[in-house]
Amino acid sequence: MGEALVAGALRSGQYRPEEIIVSEPLAGRRSYLEERWRVCTSAGNMEAVQGTGIIVTAVKPQVFFDVLKPLTAVISPEQLLISVAAGITTGQIESMLTGPVPVIRVMPNTPCLVGKGAAVLARGTYALEEHVETAKNLFGALGFTAELPEGSLDGVTALSGSGPAYVFLMLEALIEGGVRVGLPRELSRELVLHTVAGAVDMLVETGQHPAVLKEMVTSPGGTTACALEHLETEGLRGTLIKAVVRAWERARELSGAKE
Repeated sequence: MGEALVAGALRSGQYRPEEIIVSEPLAGRRSYLEERWRVCTSAGNMEAVQGTGIIVTAVKPQVFFDVLKPLTAVISPEQLLISVAAGITTGQIESMLTGPVPVIRVMPNTPCLVGKGAAVLARGTYALEEHVETAKNLFGALGFTAELPEGSLDGVTALSGSGPAYVFLMLEALIEGGVRVGLPRELSRELVLHTVAGAVDMLVETGQHPAVLKEMVTSPGGTTACALEHLETEGLRGTLIKAVVRAWERARELSGAKE
């Protein structure tokens, strides 16, 4: 996700390579980032953080506090701290800092890696509108952005955060279905990918409810009607809804475990 943010920031023209410094402990990785993106790199977090206007902590939740703790003495209220660590609240972050540092928590998803993602932001106690706009501009280069109260982020995690995995599972099944009816696997894959991408584009461009577009494809007594009847009978709709709810429950459990 860190490299995706670098790519997005440069692609959007908001920042120049020399304005970005990336902290990376691996020498080989630092060399790659310098050559690929022409950005500055550092082997240590302290050097990367000091004097910067925006700090993005693109690390896993399980190491987040270990990474942040040594930096609390140098992070100032003049800086903006953005966290993409799932399940760690702005309140938890603010409690570690020594002053009224503006903090914004972001829940992105993996399609951000290809500039087609979704990221939802939640502001902390000291984050102002200008800080939110800065974060939106940064993540806007990676796809769709929105702001919600922090209490809603567990729902975002369950829907758009975990959502790509649900889609990949369904795509995997559709590709296998094509193979089962005699199509070559590569052709089945291409047909599924283009069908899904086209369906999403139709939904976005027309603004229609999914049910309306579904009915456009469905002829009475036809193949689509037969397939949809089977999917409804087997409980696909309810299973997907329950999957989102279960992921939401698990996200709440994990958030509570960190309090």
